[in-house]
Amino acid sequence: MRWDEYGEAGHNYIKTPNIDRIAKEGGSFKNAFSTTPLCSPSRASFLTGQYAHTNGIVDNQAHNELSHQLNTFPKQLHENGYATAFVGKWHMGNDDTPRPGFDYWASLRGQGEAIDPGLNINGKQQTIQGYVTDILIDQSLQFINKKREQPFLLYLAHKALHPNVVQRDDGSTSNIAQGGFVAADRHKGMYDSVLFNRRPNYNIPPLDKPALSRKIDGLPPLSAETSTKEKTIRERSEMLMAVDEGLGAILKALENKGELDNTIIIFTSDHGYWYGEHCLDEERRLAYEEAIRIPMLVRYPSLIKAGSTNEQMVLSIDLAPTLLEIAGVTAGSQIQGKSWVPIFNETVNDWRKSFLVEYYSDIVFPRMLNMGYKAVRNQQYKYIHYVDLEGMNELYDIINDPYELHNLIDDPEMATVLAEMKEELNRLLQETGAERLP
Repeated sequence: MRWDEYGEAGHNYIKTPNIDRIAKEGGSFKNAFSTTPLCSPSRASFLTGQYAHTNGIVDNQAHNELSHQLNTFPKQLHENGYATAFVGKWHMGNDDTPRPGFDYWASLRGQGEAIDPGLNINGKQQTIQGYVTDILIDQSLQFINKKREQPFLLYLAHKALHPNVVQRDDGSTSNIAQGGFVAADRHKGMYDSVLFNRRPNYNIPPLDKPALSRKIDGLPPLSAETSTKEKTIRERSEMLMAVDEGLGAILKALENKGELDNTIIIFTSDHGYWYGEHCLDEERRLAYEEAIRIPMLVRYPSLIKAGSTNEQMVLSIDLAPTLLEIAGVTAGSQIQGKSWVPIFNETVNDWRKSFLVEYYSDIVFPRMLNMGYKAVRNQQYKYIHYVDLEGMNELYDIINDPYELHNLIDDPEMATVLAEMKEELNRLLQETGAERLP
């Protein structure tokens, strides 16, 4: 889900009253980012508070065994007296068996199916009739509504907004969508007559980006023909409707239990998506803003002022230390993210001024072959270093060029900035236990 794909974020037609409610009654981050804009690594980073190069989940391949060994924040909460549940898309390979640290487990196999999905519920595989989002919400409500004395954690990982795809046994997926973005029947067609307000970099061929301008066998050059079509955007909007409705059901259940204001609710996404920016469609792994920016909404009245908007750059790896601190659990030295508590209670005086984004080449999208990168973004600039490509790096002035239309890498006036960004990237790599770049 994109950072701008709900009503309060400025989407021009979508109706998301329950997501909007989290923003209105809680806080939102204008500058929230995924440290690896790809499904499996991003999910692992949320769970561990670590970069992909640290936790080892670097791509969408079958990391079945490794994902059983991750030191996740739910596991740490479980060890400190929390009842814990995982519901939805684990997606680190096809293995859907229960992971350590969860009392209740209801996981899809791999990507899962939109209609009549298979679920592993507490070790028993079964097929459940119906629409996947509704089924995952039902599983979540069963856990929420159980009578218990101890505090609880529900980690709900939707399949939405993801198309149905061909699933391979090794955990990877085909790049050919099977059925596209499948909405619940009750929502199909509700946005047929609307048009999305595209960003100014829509349908602009990336002629200043050598890595994207390469000739690749079997692929057309990026142009208006390769941009995301309106039908896809509408189908994604319709698919989100069941997510919003389900969030509303969860809020109501918490209200009925008298626990709503005593519960931390976080709404976020693993990475963004392309709506034709730079003529892109599915290649969502790139380091541009549309891929790395994510929604990040948090509701917890005792700590967060209603309707507050925060400007700090926050990351997917921050989720774990934030929740652990609020729960009174020591995060530990293995955590690489930072807790947001000082932001919420307005005591923050030294926040990050830059961050690392990384991506490891895989074999799913042909246009992304050999496009592994390490990138650094600060409040004004972004530098992208392609690990497997020579002479194709990129530099952008985010303040003066927010749509990343002008690659400044060869501008002699930017030589000092470029050198500083290279050094900052290497500092972050070294600081987080990765090798410096040459």
